[in-house]
Amino acid sequence: MKLRKNFLIILVLTLCLLLSVGTALAKPVTITFWHAMSGSRLGVLESIIESFNATHPDYEVTPLFTGTYAETLTKYVAAYPSKTGPNIVQVYEVGTQTMIDSDAITPVYQIPGMLGETWDWAQYVIPITNYYSVDGNLWSMPFNSSTAMLYYNKDLFEKAGLDPNKPPTTWKEMEEYGEKFLASGVVDHVYSTGWPDWIFEQALAIHDHLYADNDNGRSGLAKKVVFNDDFGHMIFDTWTRLHNKGIYIFGGTEYDANSAFISGQIAMFIQSTSSLAGIIKASKFEVGTSFYPRFEGYPVGNAIIGGGSLWVTKGQSEEELRGVWEFLKYLGQKDIAIQWHKGTGYFPVSGAALKTLLDEGWFSEDQAYLTAFLQILSGKRDTAASTGVRLGPFVAMREDLVSGLEKALAGVLSPKDALNEAAEKMNLKLKDYLELHGK
Repeated sequence: MKLRKNFLIILVLTLCLLLSVGTALAKPVTITFWHAMSGSRLGVLESIIESFNATHPDYEVTPLFTGTYAETLTKYVAAYPSKTGPNIVQVYEVGTQTMIDSDAITPVYQIPGMLGETWDWAQYVIPITNYYSVDGNLWSMPFNSSTAMLYYNKDLFEKAGLDPNKPPTTWKEMEEYGEKFLASGVVDHVYSTGWPDWIFEQALAIHDHLYADNDNGRSGLAKKVVFNDDFGHMIFDTWTRLHNKGIYIFGGTEYDANSAFISGQIAMFIQSTSSLAGIIKASKFEVGTSFYPRFEGYPVGNAIIGGGSLWVTKGQSEEELRGVWEFLKYLGQKDIAIQWHKGTGYFPVSGAALKTLLDEGWFSEDQAYLTAFLQILSGKRDTAASTGVRLGPFVAMREDLVSGLEKALAGVLSPKDALNEAAEKMNLKLKDYLELHGK
């Protein structure tokens, strides 16, 4: 009897040991995540992913920096057919129509139902979800949304005899301030921009002016651009005139010109709100922010969304999809959204995060962060122009716009001819895309 009892004890202990070993050997489901975050943004993203992995032992998100936005999109499109792509990919807003037409993704609005869940999509900030929605349904998860705003060096304003609390609000004032800066000798050039193609798109949107037909490509695939009219020509003419006066200096693409502003070589800078945290941290002067300058006497639209969102690759296992969904939900949690906003300058994606920031006085403490929200919520939100542009070959089209601007600034073509030439090249790309994807 005693032997039998000992045998049962040993059997139970053995089974427990086997179960514990099995649990220890079980590996978490790996979720691969391709992204384009670099610089100060990268550290914030890695911290959030580490906290997710620590609190969700069944899953392990593995991030991989895949280059610029454009490089990441190109790599994803190339990888999908061979099934070597990631579970999640970050794509900037310019690639939205390409992703919709790719047949490579599962729209995020479908995922809760696929997993037997329901989800309240109204919790996310409306201008963001509007951009990434088709027929009212969200196709990608809001993550790193931004807009463009004016940064300015308050210390240089004082040195030039200008009021540091009164930045320019119109392009006429940009020119007047620029002339005063040059006359003071404080700087050799007054302002530059990041993303000149996107800055042009913003100029159209805040004046409620369409970029392309078919409601900016939102009511159907666009057939042609419509910005090369008197208003578009005025934008190019203004930028070229300011360049010729020495007020504006072309700073390259994306974030190339950030260093010129941080080092005090220029006094003003139009750039993404996502650069705010990094610029404030790196600058040895007081940074001011203000709305994107307007052209007086034209309709009021709204600043449009930039940055990126997260897309889910089609054809994953249920285990992988559950891991993806848990991670996407985690990013939208109030505390995580606030951490992302404070660490980068990107919008917090949820209304709950925004309310908490307001309640704790975050925007009162540092009003530089408030500018972006006031700007994007102060204009129209119900027109195609203010919702944003969606074009299939948008990435390549932007290159045509930048090339046209460079020709105008260099005096190779007149501003009008440069913009018209860019439009012609873009229309050929739209025609080819329509032939491939049109119905």
